[in-house]
Formats: sequence, C-alpha cells, structure tokens
Amino acid sequence: MTTDDSHHDDASPDEDRRQSGGAWREPDARSGGNPVLPDGGTEAEGADEATLDPWGSSTIADYRKLFEQFGIEEFDEVLSEVPNPHYLMRRGVIFGHRDYRPVAEAMRNDDPFAALSGFMPTGDPHIGHKLVFDEIIWHQQQGGDAYALIADLEAHSARGLSWDEIDEHATNYLLSLLALGFDPDEGTLYRQSDNRAVQDLAFELGAEANFSELQAIYDFDGETDVSHMQSVVTQMADILYPQLDEPKPTVIPVGPDQDPHMRLARDLAARMRFFGVTEAFASFEADSVERTLLRQAYDAREEYAEDADRPRCGEAADWLRDHQPAPADARQSVVAKLDEAGKEPLRPRIRFLDRNATDVAFEALIEAIDGEKRVYDEHIDTFDLDHAEAEELARQVELDNGGYGFQPPSSIYHRFMTGLTGGKMSSSIPASHISLLDDPEDGYDKVKSATTGGRSTAEEQREKGGKADECPVYELYAYLLSGDDDEFAKEVYDECVGGERLCGGCKEQAAELMEQFLEDHQEKRAEWEDKLDELDIDLDSDRAPTSAD
Repeated sequence: MTTDDSHHDDASPDEDRRQSGGAWREPDARSGGNPVLPDGGTEAEGADEATLDPWGSSTIADYRKLFEQFGIEEFDEVLSEVPNPHYLMRRGVIFGHRDYRPVAEAMRNDDPFAALSGFMPTGDPHIGHKLVFDEIIWHQQQGGDAYALIADLEAHSARGLSWDEIDEHATNYLLSLLALGFDPDEGTLYRQSDNRAVQDLAFELGAEANFSELQAIYDFDGETDVSHMQSVVTQMADILYPQLDEPKPTVIPVGPDQDPHMRLARDLAARMRFFGVTEAFASFEADSVERTLLRQAYDAREEYAEDADRPRCGEAADWLRDHQPAPADARQSVVAKLDEAGKEPLRPRIRFLDRNATDVAFEALIEAIDGEKRVYDEHIDTFDLDHAEAEELARQVELDNGGYGFQPPSSIYHRFMTGLTGGKMSSSIPASHISLLDDPEDGYDKVKSATTGGRSTAEEQREKGGKADECPVYELYAYLLSGDDDEFAKEVYDECVGGERLCGGCKEQAAELMEQFLEDHQEKRAEWEDKLDELDIDLDSDRAPTSAD
C-alpha cells in the first residue's frame, strides 16, 4: 500500500470512451450533477490477465480485468453515496474500490473514520504521487483521521536504500504532503522504524500469516530475504494501525498494483477477530453457496413442509433434490447435510463462530446474548438478533476482553498517469514525469515537449478533432491542472475533440499552469521547511548509514 516511483505507469487509452464518442458523460443524479468519466481501459493485444506487483512496474492494460479477476468494485457504483466527492472521483480517475461504503456512510453520519497511505522514499515525489497526497488530504478535510507514513523499513529491505538516502527522500515527500494541505495538528505522521506500536502489531499479525501464503501472493521464493517478508507484515500493521485505539472504517488510497496488500490485510483483520458472525439455518456448518441454497429452501417451505412454521431439514433435502439441479456439487453437499440432520427444524439464525476467543471471552459472549440461543463447543446460535446487531455485540465483547475488534480495511484505486513522452511515467526517464521539486521553468519545458493526442496537421485536427483520451497533456488537465473546476476540464476536452483547440495552444496553456503550480507548491514547501522541527516525526534516522545488501 506504499507509493513509490515505480507505481505510476502508463494506462492505455480507454476503448469505452472512444466508442462513446468522448470521455465525458452527461451529468446525472449519482454524480451530484457533475460530469464523470466512465471506467474502462484498452484491452492490449495479448493482455489476457492483469498482473499486480506491489514492488514491480505494473502497467494495467485493461482496468476492467481488475473487476473480473480480483473483485475490485467500480467506484461509479458508490459515487452517489459520497458527500462532496473529490474531483478525482467525479472524473473517474479513482475508478475502483473495495468496501468503501462504510467510509462513505461514516462521512454522511459524521462518525469516526480514517484514511492512511504510506510513501516509500525511493526518489523525488512527482505529480503521480500527488494523487495519493490529495486523496489523504481530502479525507482529512471530510473529517477523517488522516495518517501518512514513511515506509522506511520497506525501502531499506525491498529496495536496498541506505538510511541517509531514505532520510533525504522522506523529507521531500513530507514537505510536499504538507505544502498540498495535510494538517499535521489534526493528522498523524510517522516512520515505520520509529513506531513501536506498528512493529508490535506486525509481530502479532505475523503469527496469522505463513510463508506459503506470502509465496502465493507475492511470488516469494527461497532467495527472498526475511527482512523483505517482514516488511509485508509491517505494511499490514500500518493498514490496521488507525484502528488500534478504536475500530472504525479505514480507507487506504492506492494504485491498483497495491491490491495484493489490501487483500492480505483484509484477511488478516478477519483472522485476528475473536468471533465470526454468519447466517445459519441448522446446527451444521455451511459455506456461502450452501447457505444460499438453504435460504431458497427455507423461503419455499410452504411448498413442501407438513408444518410451514416448522419445516424439517429432511423435507428441505427432498425439495432441493427436485428443484435445484445446479450448482451440482453444492446441492449434493447441502442435501447430504440436511439428510443427516433429519427431523431437526430448518430455522434461520445468526451464528457466532469461535475464531480466536479466549475461554473468558466465549463465556462473556454467551452471557451477553439476550433471548433464545443455542450453545455449542465452537459456536453460538442466536434467534433474536439481526446480523448488524450481532456484529456489534461480537466486537464489543472482543474489545472488553482484550481483542482488537478490527473492521476490514477499505481501499480506493486510481488510474496510473501516462508519461509525458507517452508510455509509462518513470523516474528513470526524467522527461516522462514532472517532479514536485522541478524548477518551474523545467516543468514548463517538459509540458511544452510532451506527446499529445493531436492529428498530423492543424487542418486534420480542425476537421476530425483531437484524441484527448490518448493525450498525456489532457491527463494533466484532468488529474491536476483543472483542480476542482469540472467545467474547465470539460471545456478543454470538448474543444479538443471538437477541433477548436489545437495542440500548440493547449500545451502552452498547460505549461503555464504547470509552471504556476510548481512555483506555488515550492513556495509552500519552503514555508514548511522552516517548521519541520515542530513536527512530531524524526527525519534524521539514528540507524547505521550503510546500504542494505
């Protein structure tokens, strides 16, 4: 979940947008009346699968594959639930999420929530990193507890940077974050290496993970050093750190290449819980597919039960044999369980599963459940609570008995920025990116030299219009230079594809805006540089200044 210089590669042009005749959708109710970019992405030739590598140089040829292969949800579906959405959300730059609804609900209800992201200090911060900076700052401005961390342990173990290099880059990241609007008085800044609570939590989380799992997720092998593996569980602890004082919805803004970290963090958060809460229909255990079939059988009880108020498991088994031919494996499994249960009533209930509970906590939960209940060796069934009430009760009992009570962390995913020269944005290709430390005149020159989506001649451009969806310069307008002004971004787009805007004038305007942005940003950096000593973070590591092997 850390951001570093390898994570802002080229996203290919958007096939869906070209087919629809433009990047901008008309305003609708879901977007609060603002135009929104759709999701999509070009399906690159031969790109049958998307590969997500947290430490590699990922290029996502087709963002739609992330929905299909990894279960990332489209952000457009939750946009209407977000109060005052950030322009990156409105324009489709933030294109996906995992479980963001609890965060949006907390915003609407003025409940506690948090946002966190980490920055691996491997080079200078550039305009790609600004996406994450802005997302953290926006969540802070919406009332969230904001956390920004320097992933120095990861930089040392996974990238081999010396501590002197890390200190220099960390200072630059921090200055840009502050200059863009992060409020250190209302937020939390820390280094992994200085945060003992994070390291202690990482130790506990490490007991719930194993090498085979890390090997499957990250392709670790016998040559992977232990420190690199340790940095993974440290990142898991970073993600859950905002919940140490109080479980609350927590969002991690990242690029899609960091999704493996998010999947593991959500799994570990669940494994650390004392109790699981699920729906059940009888004394036996059932998986999610089997529970769906049991729900169907229960809902159809009037068709087959001698007493519809008290359907029997055996009766439900007979009904499923006749009415549910697929999925065959699940049907056969659940029918066998129902047959074995025989005359036991088929009856909906909420089940508390004992995952990691102490004996004292398990007994405390039994005492806390009011109404009818059934107590078994490893679970408790209750008939008078709904799922939400049961979740809250389980978490409270866990907290009262020394547990963490973690909520699964959420995540939002933004598109990678295209390099100014086309292809990927890379710190190893200076002309492809604009550093937040660049001299403003250099920023101007880089934009003026950037690749565009223009036609071969001005006449052809006027006749056919430009290809804004394939233009790195238009991305600068949409991602940065237009700021919160949707009308300006839309005007640039419409004039381009309509043939009114030519590339020379468009680049000149963008270059001037970039120069002004860098001037303003660096003035604010200079102001903060004089106040760094006032912050509660140590930017001079006391570790040995030697390079990692």
